[in-house]
Amino acid sequence: MWRKRALGWLFICITGLLLLLIRLMQIQLIETETFSKHNVNLLEESVKQRTQELVIDNGRGNFLDRNGDMLTHKKVSVLVLFPFLKKTDWEIEKVSDISGIPVHMLQTAVEAAKKPFSFGDPEPRELTASQMERINDLKIPGVFALEKKFERSDVPAEQFLGLTGENPQELKKRYPNKELSEKTLLGVSGLEESFDEFLLPEGKSKLVYHVDGGGAPLFGINVKYVDPANPFYPVNVRTTIDKSLQQKAEDLVDQYQIKKGGLVLLDIEDNSVLAMVSRPMMNKKDPYSGAGITNRMLKQQIIGSVFKTVVATAAIDHNLDDPARFFDCSKKINGKPELTYDYGMLDFTNSFARSCNRTFGELARELQTTDSHMLEDYAAKLSLTGINGWQGDVYHTSNFKQLADEDKGRVFLFDEDRKDANFVAMSGIGQNEVRATPLAVANMMATISRGGKKEMVRAVSKIEYKNGTTMVDFPEQSLKGETISPYTAMKLQKLLREVVLNPNGTGRWFKNLPYEVAGKSGTAETGKYEDGKQLHNKWFAGYFPYQHPKYALVAVNLDVLGSEGGVNLLFAEMVKMLYENDHGKEQ
Repeated sequence: MWRKRALGWLFICITGLLLLLIRLMQIQLIETETFSKHNVNLLEESVKQRTQELVIDNGRGNFLDRNGDMLTHKKVSVLVLFPFLKKTDWEIEKVSDISGIPVHMLQTAVEAAKKPFSFGDPEPRELTASQMERINDLKIPGVFALEKKFERSDVPAEQFLGLTGENPQELKKRYPNKELSEKTLLGVSGLEESFDEFLLPEGKSKLVYHVDGGGAPLFGINVKYVDPANPFYPVNVRTTIDKSLQQKAEDLVDQYQIKKGGLVLLDIEDNSVLAMVSRPMMNKKDPYSGAGITNRMLKQQIIGSVFKTVVATAAIDHNLDDPARFFDCSKKINGKPELTYDYGMLDFTNSFARSCNRTFGELARELQTTDSHMLEDYAAKLSLTGINGWQGDVYHTSNFKQLADEDKGRVFLFDEDRKDANFVAMSGIGQNEVRATPLAVANMMATISRGGKKEMVRAVSKIEYKNGTTMVDFPEQSLKGETISPYTAMKLQKLLREVVLNPNGTGRWFKNLPYEVAGKSGTAETGKYEDGKQLHNKWFAGYFPYQHPKYALVAVNLDVLGSEGGVNLLFAEMVKMLYENDHGKEQ
């Protein structure tokens, strides 16, 4: 009996040892880089246990503005100190004399340190080039002066640029054939998401030293510099944003208390985004709470009377703009008396300048009777309903989109609405199901200012390698589809200018600005209420200078009471700011 028990225990022990051996082989030999369902890199984790490091650059690509300034990060020349200095006799007085940092502050910082650090982090003390050179010439182990990459506390155009985050599951799903650490940052919105594949890191640049169990140096006090050593990475994505204009635009949006809305500013010459502001702002601590992560300038909104520009275009082409014809603007679209906006009898030009609903409701009905797709066709000709952001083939990626978050616009939601006279009339004034993004509205103004030439809107001009050479170029590109004629565009330009010049025009507030403005206002009922009062979307969209167009600008305030505004003031101050900015450059 005892022999059977002994053999049984022996079998159990051998089986246990075999299982343990198999487990050890799995850990040490087979799944060293993808252990467990979490794909833990055991090699990396074991190295982490016996090393301390300071990351100088996380290796992810950078966003630059059109002038080459970094947008999401900044590079700062800093003093880096290692914690083992507390156990050595180092030339602290010399470092203090050169850096201007008092000795006691250096001592206190080193004594409190458990890991390598840049002095003053998160607001590090910046060193000059001369200070850096003199500190490094001292050749003190554990003391370095170097350029380190820091994330900005206030990122301009934050929804436009987007967010990054760690997500091992999404990482594996998005890049199944790439060997990437599960800590790799992924773009989750904005340009960070659109350009994620180009921005992926080759590796981190860091200072590393080995420690024992007590945190003391394991191999003396030698610090090793680790770098991917690839002269081409990380890449720089050169956006079309002007950092200075972007900051001024954000300040103005906040000054005029735009809580929900923002603005889009386009450079008409190369049809690129100079500034894009979206509110509400992003909550940095919890970006997914609320609506701050959404770029409202790329989301479809109810545009109201701005859509009358489309109806006017179709009317011009179909000879419905007869100056001898008058419309009864003392009545609403439904024929009832117009008590609030009783303008009497108006011709086509004055109807547009004063934004008479009756005129454009009637014209929309007449146009739709001719062709049930008329309004949609003309909205497309003016780049209002399609995708406006740059798209095309890039390397192995077909139909790459710079603005992946961009919505398309629309005129009708259901087919039967095209034939319903009441729906058509309300659509003619930009109500019912008419939707467009602020970006599309800005591009419509740019299209008209260029004589009808439709172009894609660029958010990025090129991707550059680390050494400054071009990796990918995003050239100016026309939008596909039919366009309006130069003659029609010229008549629209005059209509848009009349909105400002007419003593009763809805844009008369802009008559005396330093740049001559042409544009169209819009006030759309949203169907939402606050304390029983209707909420509105308030718009002004235009371009300037009128004779030599340079900028297209849209300002919008969403879901506000009829008594609230801020849009006209915001638009006017943007025009003044741009004039002063250009005037300064000329001098």
